[in-house]
Amino acid sequence: MGNIKDFKCTYDHSAGISPEITEGLSLTFPDAYQHADTMAVLSKRLKEAEGMDFCELPFCHTVEAEAMGGNINFGNEKAGPRAGVYVCETVEELNGLSRIDFSAGRIREVLTACEILKKQGETVVLMISGPFTILNVLIDPRHVFRAMRRNPEKLQPFFDRLQEELLQFAAKAVKSGADVLSYADSSGSLNIIGPKNMEYITERFTVPFLKKAVQITDGKAQIALCPKTSFALTGTGAAEWKNLAVQKDSSYLNACLQVKKQAALTGQMCIKNRAYKVSEQIKVLEFT
Repeated sequence: MGNIKDFKCTYDHSAGISPEITEGLSLTFPDAYQHADTMAVLSKRLKEAEGMDFCELPFCHTVEAEAMGGNINFGNEKAGPRAGVYVCETVEELNGLSRIDFSAGRIREVLTACEILKKQGETVVLMISGPFTILNVLIDPRHVFRAMRRNPEKLQPFFDRLQEELLQFAAKAVKSGADVLSYADSSGSLNIIGPKNMEYITERFTVPFLKKAVQITDGKAQIALCPKTSFALTGTGAAEWKNLAVQKDSSYLNACLQVKKQAALTGQMCIKNRAYKVSEQIKVLEFT
């Protein structure tokens, strides 16, 4: 078993959307979270209010699960969309969920909002959620952990299907103009699922998914990993760090974009840490 280190996440600035941010926008919530034009308006306002150098989409980690049939509480102007009641009672039921239709629903609106923002000259970061974060919306995590402990192969058909559909999402995001694909699995971090499950999901999902995602981005977009995922890759020996030169005191986002044609994977810091500066070198990941 590898030696996977954890990363303490303290950089998530998207805890909610205050009424002060949305004041004067004439938006109605939760309707504003569900349509491309209002998503684009809200993303730009958040960029300005948070002092970021990019627009982020979407505003939650429920889009993929919703597209598979998940039940979502769309929230309000203070709290964005979140999981509703679980739609599966057993892990076997996961295999019967709907295939993602990228031409309909909120996932289509997210891609269209990306197109709108790119036409307006914005830099767009599109978030893609990992398997445990998506599962957390669909089924009680106790069933997932029980299966992972007793027979993880029971979940493998779902992981395989999810990998395929997230790769489709990545391809459509790049086509829609996303500059960065931000990949994270907050519900699947080391401190939650443990080292054994982290090694399993890294080997059986994360590595094959990212190797194919790298082919999709192909220098057109950067894949910015949550450092928790980066440490899982390096801790299992699947990838190693390499330093690349960047302009002095670049923002982390700008540094990532500077090297997108040289390296497909970054992940030394959370993309949301707007205060983080890269001195003269950025760490990138290469598969071993």
